Amino acid sequence: MPELHLPWLELSVLLPVLGAIWVSMLKDRERARIHSIVICILTQICATGEWLDFASLGTFEAHDHWDVFQLILHRDVFVIDELSAPLLPLGALLYLTTVLTTLRTKINRFSFGWTLFSESILLATLSCRHPWLIILLLTVAIIPPFIELRKRNQNTRVFSLHMGLFVLLLVSGQLLVSADASPTNPSIIAGCLLTAGALIRSGICPLHCWMTDLFEKATLGTALLFVTPMTGAYAVIRLVFPIAPTWALQSIAILSLITAVYAAGMALVQRDSRRFFCYLFLSHSSLVLVGLEMAKPIGLAGALCVWLSVGISILGFGLALRSVEARTGRLTLANFHGLYEHTPFLAGMFLLTGLAAIGFPGTIGFIGMELLVEGAVEVYPLIGMAVVVAAMLNGIAVVKAYFHIFTGTRHTASISLRCRPAERITILILVVLIIGGGIVPQPGVESRYHAARVLLEHREVHGERIDNTQASETDDVSKDQ
Repeated sequence: MPELHLPWLELSVLLPVLGAIWVSMLKDRERARIHSIVICILTQICATGEWLDFASLGTFEAHDHWDVFQLILHRDVFVIDELSAPLLPLGALLYLTTVLTTLRTKINRFSFGWTLFSESILLATLSCRHPWLIILLLTVAIIPPFIELRKRNQNTRVFSLHMGLFVLLLVSGQLLVSADASPTNPSIIAGCLLTAGALIRSGICPLHCWMTDLFEKATLGTALLFVTPMTGAYAVIRLVFPIAPTWALQSIAILSLITAVYAAGMALVQRDSRRFFCYLFLSHSSLVLVGLEMAKPIGLAGALCVWLSVGISILGFGLALRSVEARTGRLTLANFHGLYEHTPFLAGMFLLTGLAAIGFPGTIGFIGMELLVEGAVEVYPLIGMAVVVAAMLNGIAVVKAYFHIFTGTRHTASISLRCRPAERITILILVVLIIGGGIVPQPGVESRYHAARVLLEHREVHGERIDNTQASETDDVSKDQ
């Protein structure tokens, strides 16, 4: 297997966890915030270096240079491919921008140590393809939000019940996966258990109430960091996709589509801003699952493009909402707040990222949504129409929320609500990514389409290899007899 020129993956994983230990020892919260920003910047550099290094190799997969874990465990623990290579810098960007936009008024409620620990776990998950290690990392990732809920004296019953069931289903399913499992010889029960666990983590209806509960009870930053990376979709593509038959994947796609339309409708009628954002995110993440389970190159490529575009745009949308909440407290969408005059930068970011998430022309999400609709129509014509309906409802919900938060009245404030320099930098970074990806989409689309084709080829080759092995064993037995 080709290797990277530097140990980017190990650095990306170790820097945040070492930083978490260091930051947790600092008693001055402002110093902890500054040190966390520096650590996140270094991690972002390593994750971006990994992506550029991998792209220069021209291969489908690669492992780290000077891989210490490979020398100790005698197996490739951290391996990236065309699917996961761009997800690492995206995950690092999520944490960097979240820490960067945390205002001084909120640093006592936001744990920088646990945030850096979560970043390390996320990057390790996205760098891993071994099923049992993925399950272990997904389980460990539950700890930081659970601890925060306990510290805030919030009821953790809903979150604990769903996450416990999620872990139980993944472990049970992986135990039942046979060595010869493939799309042509699926382990039906194991596949069902793994699918159910991954769908719970993704918040698929009707097992989505834990997500709204988390957004209501945890800090918005912690909730964003837990759900926005869409690790449930990553679990589906790593644990379910290689062994599930095509009909099973398409059944999951239909269930995800129902969730996308339902969540879009719910986002349209929400009066609480956090619940609105939760349902908006749930609708878009479900659309990603729709494309992932189509098992067609166009649909899968569209899902991979939407995965990246939604990750960037929903991140910006959530950070804009978080910044507004940091100034005014929790918002209700039943009234008009008229905040545009005080925070024009946040208003522009709110509208731009919201429209980019639904695939507005000229933004990074446009081509991905087009590919997703085309791939859906190729399988079931009515599914394509349902994707369009979900996008339409989401667009109406975004514009409606924009009007309620930023227009309709004149807001009077006794203190300045203008954007801080760190927030302006974050806005500029996300605007460049959203507009740049919309103006020059070809490199990203080409990369995602090639990744989709290779994933499907590996899925078919794996099934053929298992069938050939079984046939060879049958012939050997016949000769012996």
